[in-house]
Amino acid sequence: MEAISERFNLAAYCIGRAAARAPDKTALLVFDNADASAAAERWTFRELDVAVRRVAAGLLAEGIRPGDRLMLRLPNTGDTPVVFFGAISAGIVPIPISSQLTDTEVSLLLADSRASGIVQVGAADGLPLPGDCRLLDGAAIVRLKASSPAPMHADTIAEAAAYMIYTSGTGARPKGVLHAHRVALGRAPMRREWEAIGADDVMLHAGAFNWSYTLGVGLLDPWSVGATAVLFNGERDIEAWPRLIRNCGATVFAAVPSLYRQMLKYCALAPSDFARVRHCLAAGEALSPAILSQWREATGTALYEALGMSECSTFISSGPGVPVKPGSPGKPQAGRRIAVLPAESGTEPVPSGTTGALAIHRSEPGLMLGYWMRPDEDAATTRGDWFVGGDLASIDADGYVWFHGRADDTMNAGGYRVSPAEVEAALADCPGIADVAVAEVSVRPGVTIVAAFVVRKEGSGIIEADVLHCAEHRLAAYKRPKKVVFLEVLPRSPNGKLLRRQLAATGG
Repeated sequence: MEAISERFNLAAYCIGRAAARAPDKTALLVFDNADASAAAERWTFRELDVAVRRVAAGLLAEGIRPGDRLMLRLPNTGDTPVVFFGAISAGIVPIPISSQLTDTEVSLLLADSRASGIVQVGAADGLPLPGDCRLLDGAAIVRLKASSPAPMHADTIAEAAAYMIYTSGTGARPKGVLHAHRVALGRAPMRREWEAIGADDVMLHAGAFNWSYTLGVGLLDPWSVGATAVLFNGERDIEAWPRLIRNCGATVFAAVPSLYRQMLKYCALAPSDFARVRHCLAAGEALSPAILSQWREATGTALYEALGMSECSTFISSGPGVPVKPGSPGKPQAGRRIAVLPAESGTEPVPSGTTGALAIHRSEPGLMLGYWMRPDEDAATTRGDWFVGGDLASIDADGYVWFHGRADDTMNAGGYRVSPAEVEAALADCPGIADVAVAEVSVRPGVTIVAAFVVRKEGSGIIEADVLHCAEHRLAAYKRPKKVVFLEVLPRSPNGKLLRRQLAATGG
C-alpha cells in the first residue's frame, strides 16, 4: 500500500493529481440516453478540478465551515460529484443520500447528522429543516459553480473526516459511517487486484452515486488512477445496459449480481456488445455460480466478485491474478490482514474451514473512522485489534473465503443493506396493523425479496395493497416490502424475542 503522509486531501488525490498530469483527459461522461452516440456531459480533469475548487470556495462563502456536515440529495449528474468533491476539497464532510428517500426519512437523517445544510435541486417544500440547517437549491448550485476557484485544495490531514455514508444496520435508525481522507490509499489493493484498472480504462458503474459501492468503484477508484468514469442518469430500463456499455466504450463494468441476473433474463446479450470490456465486477450481494457461468457463456467476459462492506469497501476478491472459485468471493487482497474469529467472542482465529465472524485488522487504512455518534456500535464491532462487521465466513485450505450470511438480521435488497427494524418501525402504526415483522425471503434460487408479515388488528379488513400503499409513502423504493403475508400471530421465543429467521424460512 502507498505510504500515508500526515497531510492528505481526498479531492486533491483523486482529481488534483490527474488534472496536473493529464488536464485534457476525459474524467467524466454522463449519459441520460443509453442509445446516444455522445454523452450529455463531458468533463476533463482540468474542468473537474476547477469546478471542484469553485464549489469549495463557494461553500465556505455560504458559511459552511470545515468539519461541518453537508447533506447531498442529488441525481446522477455531473453536479453531484462536483459538489461532493468540492465539499471534501474545502474540508467539509458531504453526506450523499438517495434521491429516493422520502422527506420523512431525510428529516431524520438531517437531525441525526446535525448537518449545517442540504443541497438539492428543488425547494424544501414538505421537508422540515432543523433551525440551524440551510437549504442550497438549484440556484445555489449555479452560484457555487460560478465562484472564484480556491487556489488549492484544503491542507487536511489523512485522519480527518472526509465524507459520511448512511447505511442500515440492525437498529431502526440508519447509522452514519464516517470515512477519513486516507480511504483512497486503503482502496489501492482493490484497484490493483479486483478492478485491475489503469489510466486507459473507462469505468461504468450501474449504481447511483450515493451508494458507497458506486461512489468508490465508480468514481474514487478510476479517478485515483486517471481513468474515465461514466454515470448513467436515464431511465432504468434493464435492456438499456448492453447498449450503454457499447456506446460509452466501457472497458470495465460494475453492478450487483441481481442486475446481471436480470440482464441474462431480459436482454438479448451478444459478445459484440462487450467487445471493449476486459472484465466485469460484482459486489453488494453474493454471486451465484449459475449467474457466473451464464454470464461468461452469454457475453464472453470474465466476471470477478468481491466481498466488502460500507465500513471498509471490498477487501476480499477474485480478479485477473486470482482464479475464480465459483461460490466464493475470492481471497483476501494483498496486504489485507483478515481473520475468521469465533462467532460470539474471542480474538484468536478459528481453524481453516470453520465458520466464524469475518474480521479485518483495525490498522487497515480503508477502514472507517467510526460510526457517527454511535459509541455503542463502535464498541460492538471492536475485538481487540480487530473490526468485526457482522459477516459470517470460513476460509478453506487454499485461502478462499466462503460467505455464510450475516450474524445479524440485516437484509440485502438488490445490493442495498436494509434494516428490518427500520421497515418495521415505518409500518408499525399503519391503520389496521396490530403487529408486523419483516424478513428477507427466497422466492427462487439466487433471488430474495423483502416480505412483511402482518397481524391484523381485530376487526380490520386491511389487505396487501393497503400495507404496500403505506410503505410507499414512508420508505424509499428499495426498502419497501414486495410481498405481504398475513398471520394470526408472529413467531416468538419464550422470552418474547421475534424469531425472524423462522419467518424467512417459510419463504412467505
